[in-house]
Amino acid sequence: MDDIEIDEVATPTLDDPVLIEGLPGVGHVGKLAAEHLLEEFDGELVRRVYTTEFPPQVSVDGDGVAELTCAEFHAVETGGADLLVLTGDHQAGSNAGHYTLTTTFLDIAEEFGATRAFALGGVPTGELVEEYTVLGAVSDGDLIEGLESAGVEFRPDEPAGGIVGVSGLVLGLGGRRGFDAACLMGETSGYLVDPKSARAVLEVLAARLEFDVGYESLEDRAEEMEEVVGKIREMQDGPAVPDDDLRYIG
Repeated sequence: MDDIEIDEVATPTLDDPVLIEGLPGVGHVGKLAAEHLLEEFDGELVRRVYTTEFPPQVSVDGDGVAELTCAEFHAVETGGADLLVLTGDHQAGSNAGHYTLTTTFLDIAEEFGATRAFALGGVPTGELVEEYTVLGAVSDGDLIEGLESAGVEFRPDEPAGGIVGVSGLVLGLGGRRGFDAACLMGETSGYLVDPKSARAVLEVLAARLEFDVGYESLEDRAEEMEEVVGKIREMQDGPAVPDDDLRYIG
């Protein structure tokens, strides 16, 4: 196959759609948020993107049918804004691949008429989070005020080290192409899949784009994760481990 191949599954007419990127990252925050949108609004699959930058593997469904790893675009009508939601199980395997793949993603978004983009993700705190804050970064300073009114915080020099992967390049490359692009990053420990952080990000997105969405399935997942968090806290509050018993964990 070629380095990148695109399957055109459907081409619905969308009204000024907004690109929503939710690929895997810290706490799977962006991926959880994007997939929740597809569950709540019955998104229509419109494009599949295959690339040799993804791992050499297939996914296998409940019937044993294999599908080559890919990223997918779904068209979503929320009753407020129309969305073009990008999801998948992997990011590119190289620096050059990130640039090439993000360029392809932006090309597809432009084909559907998108001029705005939100990259969704998490920012690690290194500790368990009690109150979830959403941090922001934008391609143009004029976008800050509207996001602050929706509850986004902008902190100098955060996240430390910048934003890597597709989320960062949606801002960098998207901004150079004229997209009004923003990254919404929910605070998360960085250790666990974090449905609560995903909800915090979605609440900001819904407020900014003026649509309503339910959160029941995310709440169910959050309750499951609370059990895991409780066990972690018990371990943290337990007796200290003697230095002689410390071991390297790979």
